[in-house]
Amino acid sequence: MLQAIDSATFSIRLEMYIYAASPLGEKFRNALVRAVERGAKVRVMLDAFGSFALPSSFWKPLIDAGGEFQWFNPLKLGRISYRNHRKLLVCDDTIAVFGGLNIAPEYDGDGIEKGWLDFAMLAEGTLAAELGEAFDGSWDLARTEQRALLRFRKTRSRSTSSAASWRILLGGPGFGYNFLKRTLASDLANARKVQIICAYFLPTWRIRRELTRVVKRGGTVELILAGKSDVRLSQLASQRLYRMLLKRRLTIYEYRPQILHAKLFIIDHQVYVGSSNLDTRSLNINYELLVRITDAQVLEQARQIFNDALKHSERIDRVVWRKSRSIWTKLLEEWAYFVLARVDPYLAGVKRPLVRGHR
Repeated sequence: MLQAIDSATFSIRLEMYIYAASPLGEKFRNALVRAVERGAKVRVMLDAFGSFALPSSFWKPLIDAGGEFQWFNPLKLGRISYRNHRKLLVCDDTIAVFGGLNIAPEYDGDGIEKGWLDFAMLAEGTLAAELGEAFDGSWDLARTEQRALLRFRKTRSRSTSSAASWRILLGGPGFGYNFLKRTLASDLANARKVQIICAYFLPTWRIRRELTRVVKRGGTVELILAGKSDVRLSQLASQRLYRMLLKRRLTIYEYRPQILHAKLFIIDHQVYVGSSNLDTRSLNINYELLVRITDAQVLEQARQIFNDALKHSERIDRVVWRKSRSIWTKLLEEWAYFVLARVDPYLAGVKRPLVRGHR
């Protein structure tokens, strides 16, 4: 990412959920300042909640040099739930980096000996240019004064590009058609081999159903989930689903060495890379970005990444797991599931019923 910034000549767009005031953060800021000084147009946008610990004054050197900075959805009562969770860098409309990586010290490492496990992808050419357009949409939305929740509720997920080998999926809050969720579910509906690495796993009922149907028709589903998590509530909610998923013969592993923050979905010959987890917040509330790719080389690399992570993961045995759960642990898991699957969407206004029957 730093090399791309240092090579950029006319434009840089940076969109992040978390940006920490740290030596790494200063290194990126200084590179952006240098880009402005050599004539590039630089725009930086951070989510106001994800980067709440970062003072606006951090960007004074960039603004003084002629760059632009803005917060996405400044913290205000009534709309705090809606966050921009995308992580994207676009340089000169020719190079883009997207994935799950934020700019903070915990992402600096190999995910085994040091740092959280996370992924990002570098793209060139037309895909980079279209990702630049996706950034522009977020930038324009952030510049518009929001009436409390109303504008967010009208936001629609959308898909861009008709290119044969990739498709950009932009998710967001609202009651409308959601390309991101429906594309995932559509691919799963015909899948035979599914491999998923996911930091926060609490999928919709439909996606859960499609995952179990893969196994019913003779396919395989392998999940690498968080053995260590920065959000214990999310981990507990995910573990509430283990017994049901294991009973339906899905294979679950937990990644052990470091905190898992990665998102990588391989569905037959389709690879999904981006910021979205398979949880309630990513699929229903946050602004997210996924790129669906059907390139043979990318597929090969994705499978290798999955296999490498598998070497550091522990398989969950159904019988051992069932016997290991105390009543207190089960209660915690039920509580976490209720908070994240029911209360959070209800408070955000994307799901009306607070309590409904389990399916």
